[in-house]
Amino acid sequence: MASMQRRGATEGDPLLGDSGQVVVGATREPSEQPWWRTPSVYWLIGPFFLFSLAFGGILVPKLNLMLELVCRKHLADRAPTVQSLSTVQPWAALVGGDDPQCKAPDIQRRVATLSLFINLITGGLSAVVAPKIGHFSDGYGRLRLLALASCGGLLGELVTVLVAKFPDAIDYRWLLLGAVFDGMGGSFTTGSILSQSYTSDCTPPSRRSVSVGYIQACLFSGLALGPVIAGYFAKWTGSLLSVFYVVVVCHALLILFLGLVVPESVSKDNRLLVRQRWRKEKEARALGVAPSFSSAQQKWNPLAPLAILWPTGPGTSSRLRVNLLALAMCDATIMGGALAATAVVILYAEYTFNWGNLETSRFVSAMSLMRVMILMGIFPLVNYFGRVRPRRGRAATRDTNSGSDRLDGWLLSFALLCEVLGCLGYTLGRTESLFFGSGFFTAFGALGMATTQAALTKHVPAERVGQVLGAVGMLHALARVIGPVIFSGLYAATVATFPQAIFVALGAMYGIALIISFVVQPGVHWEGEHQGGTADAADVAVSGDQVCF
Repeated sequence: MASMQRRGATEGDPLLGDSGQVVVGATREPSEQPWWRTPSVYWLIGPFFLFSLAFGGILVPKLNLMLELVCRKHLADRAPTVQSLSTVQPWAALVGGDDPQCKAPDIQRRVATLSLFINLITGGLSAVVAPKIGHFSDGYGRLRLLALASCGGLLGELVTVLVAKFPDAIDYRWLLLGAVFDGMGGSFTTGSILSQSYTSDCTPPSRRSVSVGYIQACLFSGLALGPVIAGYFAKWTGSLLSVFYVVVVCHALLILFLGLVVPESVSKDNRLLVRQRWRKEKEARALGVAPSFSSAQQKWNPLAPLAILWPTGPGTSSRLRVNLLALAMCDATIMGGALAATAVVILYAEYTFNWGNLETSRFVSAMSLMRVMILMGIFPLVNYFGRVRPRRGRAATRDTNSGSDRLDGWLLSFALLCEVLGCLGYTLGRTESLFFGSGFFTAFGALGMATTQAALTKHVPAERVGQVLGAVGMLHALARVIGPVIFSGLYAATVATFPQAIFVALGAMYGIALIISFVVQPGVHWEGEHQGGTADAADVAVSGDQVCF
């Protein structure tokens, strides 16, 4: 079966194959290049964990820093002779020893307003930038733009350090400029979608969902460990500002590592081909092949990146469009629910069970670690027995993008069912043990996030992966902005009468997504413009236990 194994292209190979069609995804065999130049998901696990650790570790310190800066400014404006807050331990807020004057309703309102504007600016800009960067990564490579996203975070944290270091000279409202820098780089959303695009490039479809799960496990690990490490580090150094110094260093190291060490997953030939296609499309629009009004409307429409989820033209079908839209809706529901409900779940637990910081931190860490165990322990086993092992003993077959399979559908439906059961438990449970048990059910929703994003990449050609995940990133960014406003408002309106209403709404939302998940049909794929029987970048030939990338 040697004829079925793919020969990787080299730099000297022509862009056109023997059939005269463009070779997409041409890469060299691993045996032809050293390991340090071979793209692999394992290159990203360390950097993405560091990125997630910095992102998670700075959430609580940044909120406490805003509280301290706003309180300092408010008290100084009200009474210039008041004792300066600089005499208070900067890390006191982390351990419950903050100045009681800072708990005044007016100060709390100002901090909440500042936090809201920061989230709106970052999320709004991310919704615009993330799909564009994801699209550009198909033609310019993943790593350059991933480093660019980190530069935005680096500039944002530098602004935070300056504001915290010189509070008398720089007003705390300059933190909004840091949010602008972070949003212009795409923030965490862009880092996530580019990491998943890189993973898709160098992982065969049969293992792609597990590899995406590894990346998301790094995210949950960072969210679980980041706040704890940051809190102890601030207490050890005696300065809240030290946490931000470490985050700045983490961003700088990440940029250097991505730029100098990690091998690019999109070959030079592929990047050239995608840019050539873009130029042809631009020339066609300039020549009036497409209606000018439609082109202008597409150019200035902020939701235009979502059009990739409803593709038309050669190689597409109505079933493909239904699949892409259904998967995107399920993914947005799972991610949006997680982003929107986390804070409300914490507020509900503290209100119902009279939890303090310790109990709340324990619950959040336990749920995050449970997701890590599911993604790095249970998910690989399910994938092995459901996909990898059945392939053994067969004749050599090419592991190509051919759409989602039945296992994807079962995993997605199971994840959404667990979310529904978890919300039902949250609604009916009145004890802490039932609340924890319901949380463990919702932790299986992590399977849905990894499955949907991997399944989306299986539906499209390799040269469209970044564009599709960019559209998904746009949905995530919009959920980050809109979701908390809706669910926080619902909780505020019902907390006095029926505080469980938030879980009823979440359960209904997940239930609708569960119904939509049954619409996804396996084996549907967008036949790319340049495929012509050639393999994608991550396509492999499998024969027995041997996998040839």
